[in-house]
Amino acid sequence: MTVLLVLATFVIFAVVDYILNRNKVPVVKPAVSPARPAAEPSYVDGFMVAQGVRYHPGHAWLVKERQHLARVGADEFAAKLAGKIQKIELPKPGQWIRQGQTAWTLYRNGERTSMVAPIEGEVVEVNPEVVNDPSLLRHDPYGKGWLLSVHVPDEEGTWRNLLPSSMVKSWMRDAVARLYARQPALAGAAAADGGRPVDDLLAGIPGAEWHRITAEFFLT
Repeated sequence: MTVLLVLATFVIFAVVDYILNRNKVPVVKPAVSPARPAAEPSYVDGFMVAQGVRYHPGHAWLVKERQHLARVGADEFAAKLAGKIQKIELPKPGQWIRQGQTAWTLYRNGERTSMVAPIEGEVVEVNPEVVNDPSLLRHDPYGKGWLLSVHVPDEEGTWRNLLPSSMVKSWMRDAVARLYARQPALAGAAAADGGRPVDDLLAGIPGAEWHRITAEFFLT
């Protein structure tokens, strides 16, 4: 008798469960998607153009790390044009930098050249590694060669004055063409490494005016 009661109870619960759930759509947990790989960089006349960053006409770049915080650096064109610098002088944390005005200085063979800030805000952090080893700017300008982290109160105003992403490649192509027009020997120097620019574009070019040429492209 006890067994019959247990079986009857089980059947009743099964019927009730079926009635309550027959119109419900089963929940299926989505499969875990693999991490999206980092975007591959593109190249314009041999010079790397990083994906996911914004550019200033003075050849500085920035990328938004989180709200009101951006990381800043010099693009590969600027790094190869500056070449084998001996020193980088960066603003100090707490200093306010203004978009389009001088932000950091590069030193080489007793000369110096400056670059303008792509952004306006307060310097939060500087990269001590690139200060100690300026060659990082040439070898990894979008990675270990980054320069500053900046707190940006007015993100909308800052971003408005940067190059539109759709124009970056044509802008870079124009810069390379202008450089080669000034120094025709550079076209051959860049081609010496399979089309990639050499580490120090102006080295060994007779009569190359390092300060004057860098200032022209860095807008200083």
